[in-house]
Amino acid sequence: MSVKQPRTLKTVTGAGGTSETYDLAVDPTRSTLDTAVRVAQLAEAAKIDALFTADLLSFDAQGAIGSQEPLVFVSALSQVTSRIGLIATVSTTFHHPFNLARLFGTLDHVSNGRAAWNLVTSSIGEENFGPGDLPSPEERYARAAETLEVVNALWDSWEPGALTVGADGRAVLHRDRVHPIHHSGKFFDVAGPLNIPPLPQRRPVQIQAGQSEAGTALGARYAEIVFTSLPTLDHALDFTRRIRGQAEQGGRADGLPLIFSSFHATYGATEEEAQRLVRERRESIDFEGGRARVADMLGGGVDLSEVPLDSTLPESLLPDVTSVNRRRGRVDIFTGYARQGYTLRELIVAAQDTGHWAAAGTPEQLADAVEERFRAGVLDVISLSGLADPRQHDFVVNGLLYELRKRKIVAADYTGLTLRENLGLELPARDVPTVRS
Repeated sequence: MSVKQPRTLKTVTGAGGTSETYDLAVDPTRSTLDTAVRVAQLAEAAKIDALFTADLLSFDAQGAIGSQEPLVFVSALSQVTSRIGLIATVSTTFHHPFNLARLFGTLDHVSNGRAAWNLVTSSIGEENFGPGDLPSPEERYARAAETLEVVNALWDSWEPGALTVGADGRAVLHRDRVHPIHHSGKFFDVAGPLNIPPLPQRRPVQIQAGQSEAGTALGARYAEIVFTSLPTLDHALDFTRRIRGQAEQGGRADGLPLIFSSFHATYGATEEEAQRLVRERRESIDFEGGRARVADMLGGGVDLSEVPLDSTLPESLLPDVTSVNRRRGRVDIFTGYARQGYTLRELIVAAQDTGHWAAAGTPEQLADAVEERFRAGVLDVISLSGLADPRQHDFVVNGLLYELRKRKIVAADYTGLTLRENLGLELPARDVPTVRS
């Protein structure tokens, strides 16, 4: 498996899952899909490579994400688009691999080869799938690895030529080319084969989110793309070196996995306007309420109520990252900030971007920031937001993307019919099931 040349930056935008979903839900004349349909069509017109849907498996009182089921959501969007990819976030901790193979396989069919799976292991939601506590990250990633083994074997259980066209124009099934997988592992026993036709992409594109030690190991071994929180270039250089080093040791091709970062951009027609917008955003922060957000960035269970806003956090309040059961990559970033001397106020400001990459400036200045990471080899896929807002849409499409295309960093058009082709990802080697007598 390798990355095709020439290398270009791939683009993604969020399809939905914001608090507006609740507004749509109380309007009997509109669907909760309405905004997402508009964003999807704007994104496809702008030749953005894929739509992304996030997910949470618990009630979020702030309504940020988790309000729509991703696979159903993007399946609906597949019918109002024709070229843009469809990324659904789905957890391996609370789903069975046979169902996952069928669900994503069906999405690949209904979209004619535009499906992608953003694999997560979940840091919340165990209260809805009990009994029992959330498994440790090591246990969750062990289950995720076995899930991928099963799902990939199921997708590969149909040999080439298993389904052909007969003289009458109808499908002919060659049963001797469809094989059981006979998987027996720690978490699952799955006989197989998959009971839906072979997929347009053979395998949907596989994305993995998670930066803990266990998450990095999984991404290095399996992921074609890793979704990351890399707030600085130094973070990006360190993470890319580590994960690609592990991937190379595992025999994977150069350039894999691709590095996918979310870009929290503040645009201005001038640099002064962009900086003013940043200041206004900071002035609107509820700093007392922000204590809870920083505590969450530190893994939860940290009491910051007595820490003065303009004081640094005492070492006694900083968790041992290896003892945290939720989002260790995020905890690592914020404990790092605290040890660098960030005050609680500064941590609250940083927490507004939840550990993601943030920058402000004109489209040309933001293009410089993007180009720096791209040329450094630590950015292959970028998430851009705000297409639903007309002014933000103008900055993204006619500003940033225009500038990046002028610099030959982003392609001017789709290059293939499937998402895998548009991302420049070759098909992985086929897992050949062992037929047991």
